[in-house]
Amino acid sequence: MSAKILAEGVRPREVWAWAMYDFANSGYTTVVITAVFNAYFVSVVAQGKDWGTFAWSAALALSYFLVMVTAPAVGAYADAFGAKKRLLLVTTIGCVAFTAALALVGKGDLYLAVALVVLSNYFFGSGENLIAAFLPELAKGDALGKVSGWGWSIGFVGGLVSLGAALAYISWAQGQGHEADSFVPVTMLITAGLFALSSLPTFLILKERALPQPHFAGRGMVAESLSRLGDTLHHARRYRDLARFLLCLVFYQAGIQAVIALAAIYAQQAMHFGTQETIRMVLLVNIMAAAGAFVFGHFQDRLGHIRTIALTLLGWMVMILVAYDADTPGKFWLAANIAGLCLGSSQSAGRALVGYLSPRERSAEFFGLWGLAVKLSSILGPLTYGLVSWISGGDHRLSMLITGSYFLAGLLLLMGVNAERGRHAALAEDNTPSRAS
Repeated sequence: MSAKILAEGVRPREVWAWAMYDFANSGYTTVVITAVFNAYFVSVVAQGKDWGTFAWSAALALSYFLVMVTAPAVGAYADAFGAKKRLLLVTTIGCVAFTAALALVGKGDLYLAVALVVLSNYFFGSGENLIAAFLPELAKGDALGKVSGWGWSIGFVGGLVSLGAALAYISWAQGQGHEADSFVPVTMLITAGLFALSSLPTFLILKERALPQPHFAGRGMVAESLSRLGDTLHHARRYRDLARFLLCLVFYQAGIQAVIALAAIYAQQAMHFGTQETIRMVLLVNIMAAAGAFVFGHFQDRLGHIRTIALTLLGWMVMILVAYDADTPGKFWLAANIAGLCLGSSQSAGRALVGYLSPRERSAEFFGLWGLAVKLSSILGPLTYGLVSWISGGDHRLSMLITGSYFLAGLLLLMGVNAERGRHAALAEDNTPSRAS
């Protein structure tokens, strides 16, 4: 099976080490962005003010904007100098350090909280692009969906482990009579520690296969990286299907990122869930997401990348309608189950399709463009939700419904993507001599 799925010279334990980074960094998104710190930010740091949700969304938007601006050049540099792994180490240290520093945030510490969220999420997003760029080196072209699905499913397990550890501590602390400003900071230390520990296999086992490429004569590292990026954008017409899919990603990921960033806030503000019930809901979402990523990843290469993503987008639209209409906890739990299945499958399928449409020698650079698209969506989605919530006086149901329109826009754009045509363009690029001189 390994010979049919993995690229030449790749051993299964190396794929496991690659997937362990998804395991490691998922704790950050699950605990900090989705389940614990976001609700803490609104209720404790912002002291429950009407602008709290918008302030949280704006902090995330700023961090994503910084990733969006720097990701393509970082990817170009990683390709040109064979430096994906070195840069990944830098981003990991940054995310772990600033996540741990969130333990310093207490009631009313708005500026400190915003600064640390921006920095930790910037390093997380930059590392997410770099680890994804290893995918085309590890799997054969017709198995990218399967291997990407493995990574995402293991990643959601990592989110479960971190969130489970946080829930165990929160349950104990609440039993001792502690308040949120006492126990939430400790969960930040737990999350940072698990991230650092779980990422070790990646740095010890995963190989940097990409060799430094021929360089442009007479240019420094930064100038060369930007020149390569400009070269890619100039030749974007060769990759029209990739370009259209990246635009599609901007829209449907806007909806996904709004759900990720604001799920706990919605649960508490619209459904009146408590902290422990909210965390249990997010635990369920992660279980379903792991299952969705694994199952859809297994069938994606046979079903087809486009059909797989289309199915997940239809599922997202159903979830939005169920959540909007939910007037009982049972209906909301149903929406959470649907969201989990769609979350894992759509994230995995999107990453696999970008790998399928990307020239191998420019994988980090093209995944930098993927990161640019995802981070732009991460600005649009949460900000749309936050603005609607603020303008409507805290109507979270309306915010959810309007944000859901991004899934419909993404589905319409997806119809114009031809995966096989895009794959031929990527393979033709791999067979073209280097443009550097």
